Amino acid sequence: MTEDETMNLDFYKGKRVFITGHTGFKGAWMCRVLINAGAEITGYAMDPPAGPALFELADIQDKIDDIRGDIRDLDHLKEAFLKAQPEIVIHMAAQPIVRDSYKDPVYTYETNVMGTVNVLECIRLTPSVRSFVNVTTDKVYLNKEWQWGYRENEELNGYDPYSNSKSCSELVTSSYKKSFFDDRDIAISTCRAGNVIGGGDFANDRIIPDCIRALQAGREIIVRNPDSTRPYQHVLEPVCAYLLIAARQYEDKRLAASYNVGPDDTDCLNTGSLVRLFCDKWNGKASYRFESDGGPHEANFLKLDCSLIKSTFGWKPRWDVERAIEKIIEWTEAYFEKKDVSSVMDAQIAGYLNADT
Repeated sequence: MTEDETMNLDFYKGKRVFITGHTGFKGAWMCRVLINAGAEITGYAMDPPAGPALFELADIQDKIDDIRGDIRDLDHLKEAFLKAQPEIVIHMAAQPIVRDSYKDPVYTYETNVMGTVNVLECIRLTPSVRSFVNVTTDKVYLNKEWQWGYRENEELNGYDPYSNSKSCSELVTSSYKKSFFDDRDIAISTCRAGNVIGGGDFANDRIIPDCIRALQAGREIIVRNPDSTRPYQHVLEPVCAYLLIAARQYEDKRLAASYNVGPDDTDCLNTGSLVRLFCDKWNGKASYRFESDGGPHEANFLKLDCSLIKSTFGWKPRWDVERAIEKIIEWTEAYFEKKDVSSVMDAQIAGYLNADT
């Protein structure tokens, strides 16, 4: 099947794109996609965490303008914007872990709320910007534990400091949009993505990285919340959706809005089922057990209604959760065997864009 227009990235050839959080998991995948598309990329982020980091494995640093900085540092961020003169800005820098937000709520709010303020302030002062996408999370909604998907007009009020800080980021974006950008030729959207999985995620307190670390150490996988249902999707689903929205609204400001980005209902499954699927795909050799550690509150049931992005852009998920797990295992086996994982990423990107099924 040939590449359809919703995934045609020719638009990005020669475009100046500014990415915050480019050294993170999703940021590294986005950089690889945009490198292949011929974009001129400026990345602004903290150093990747110690230990394995996808950004360092994926042969990115020499192919972009790699700026290390904290989005809480407004003056430094302004300097980066002034140098880059971006046309498109995608904001992904964040403190992204729910459990870490309980340990350090002040840092979480400073980064996720004031970081967003600083990015928007830089955009306000940079006339070259035409399109901005703020990446938040599916957890921005007031979670009522109901069985249907949240829509973009539902109440925002995340429970834990991470989720709540992202709700605040949405509100900050809305305020700046109304206060400063309605009379300017700039399109501003927010994207609320579901739970992202993919090769090269080494984060703590995420289920697939936890599974891989257990396998690497020869340990049994411990599943804390086997009944928690989440909208799991391969990282290329939201990354390419963000790029689709940024490109289309660049051409037509009327398309700017808040968009959910998530899988079809069949891929909203509980954590226990995801781990069973992972173990089955890993030649059936992995073992696991369910064991709660009495950790802090996390939502039990979460699903997104993605009708808006589907009807507006013709977007739809391409890889179901089974295919996503297969791609993760493919990447992980290459990593364990010390192969060139950037080549694996590029092959997966090409397969995804060409509707590999």
